[in-house]
Amino acid sequence: MSLHWKVLAWMLAGALFGVGLQQFVEGSPRSGLSFEATEGGLVVTQATGPGAKSFSAGDEVAAVVVNRGAPEEERISLSDPAQFAALVSARPIGEVLWLERGGALAPVALDLDPASARAKWIEPFELIATIFMSLLKMLIVPLVLSSIVCGVTGVGTMKDLRRLGGKTFLYYVSTSLLAICVGQTLVNLVKPGDGAELGLSPTAAAGAREENFIEIFVRMVPSNVFDAFTDNGAMLKVIFFALLLGLFISKAGAPHSERMRELFESFFAVMMKMAEGILFLLPYGVFALMVKVVARTGFAVFEPLLLYMGTVALALVIHACVTLPVLLKFVGGISPRRWLKAMSPALMTAFSTSSSAMTLPVTMRSVEERGKVSNKVTSFTLPLGATINMDGTALYECIGVIFLAQYYATVDPEFALTMSQQGLIVMMALMASIGAAGIPSAGLVMMLTILSALGLPLEGAALLLAVDRPLDMMRTVVNIWSDSCGAAIIARTEGETPVPAPGSSA
Repeated sequence: MSLHWKVLAWMLAGALFGVGLQQFVEGSPRSGLSFEATEGGLVVTQATGPGAKSFSAGDEVAAVVVNRGAPEEERISLSDPAQFAALVSARPIGEVLWLERGGALAPVALDLDPASARAKWIEPFELIATIFMSLLKMLIVPLVLSSIVCGVTGVGTMKDLRRLGGKTFLYYVSTSLLAICVGQTLVNLVKPGDGAELGLSPTAAAGAREENFIEIFVRMVPSNVFDAFTDNGAMLKVIFFALLLGLFISKAGAPHSERMRELFESFFAVMMKMAEGILFLLPYGVFALMVKVVARTGFAVFEPLLLYMGTVALALVIHACVTLPVLLKFVGGISPRRWLKAMSPALMTAFSTSSSAMTLPVTMRSVEERGKVSNKVTSFTLPLGATINMDGTALYECIGVIFLAQYYATVDPEFALTMSQQGLIVMMALMASIGAAGIPSAGLVMMLTILSALGLPLEGAALLLAVDRPLDMMRTVVNIWSDSCGAAIIARTEGETPVPAPGSSA
């Protein structure tokens, strides 16, 4: 059985096993918060777990809001820690409760209690998934460094490098803008935020991000390249150094140029062999990931945001199934169906990991071995694309911001967006997607930058976090699909013939 069928089979098996655990094995929800009673309500004594990251010890809580934004919304005053514990035990895992703290509401997401029976069942799968993810992460920096250096030194003259780099950058910017325009058009047609019952306050503080777009470009230049090598979130710095290193290796002259080029070619070959060995475990890692995610996920939190989720999903499908295949067919002259079949292992890995960076080894292997694109093209375009080409993320950020603006405008007309403001969102979504790291939920973090620039409350981004996981999985697939299509199109313009060439049999 070929790799992509194995991955698909184990992915489905993991999803089914996860559903079975969710349905038949007891799993208690937990908030991660511990309280003691005070005169005004409760005070937090301990905040643990990812769902309670908005709180810290000493926070005073007066009430909890359940079903926020829905017709059955209810505010419950809190006076006894046991009262809150009983409330949590009766709510579904994955739901977001809103606690009244200092006159404002802060979210706490209910997670699976680690002491429950279901958590015990999930533990071995979580261990396998963690080890597998760590193996993928281990490959990122050395693979990106060696592949880009080999790509730059193998391109040839500076003229060749400018030509290949220009094509790559033009493709990435063009597809990201097309994705944003698809999202902008759809969200304005569907208007999922109009009349939505989210319960968000338009008077919440908008806040401000310390990092702006100028700083994104400034942090591309590493002050200490070895520090950058130790951080998978610093890929822009690694890429910048690799580009410079490859360029000046080419300029060093004999015999140093040949020695360094051969050194990195050997290093890259060894890293690809290591990636091949790790990817042998891919189906089993995907199985463990799917069991872990599906067994933990609650579904109640999705109900108030179904129209928003549907809008994002439809826009992603349109971009992935219409926009990119049209470019692939009419610009690259390549069969989209055959290219999709060749890229299936990478797309399945992207769906299960939600990370462009972690999927990079699978993407490179699929494009080179299954797509028959040269290492000269893949080693230059794909590591760059995993960092700056985020079509799905750009589309998602545009829809998310406009969705929240539509909701706030129904409460306060001052939040209604003009066309010029929507144009600003388009450009900022493009820049934010370039600056976003290729890690899970990075797009949600970058959305805060756009909300701050427009003066919109940041509270809405916390609500969207409740439904971010499935959308993150989908948009990562679109990101990887776009990267692979770009490599195929650029290879075609360089005179190469990827495996699904025009006129080839299906």
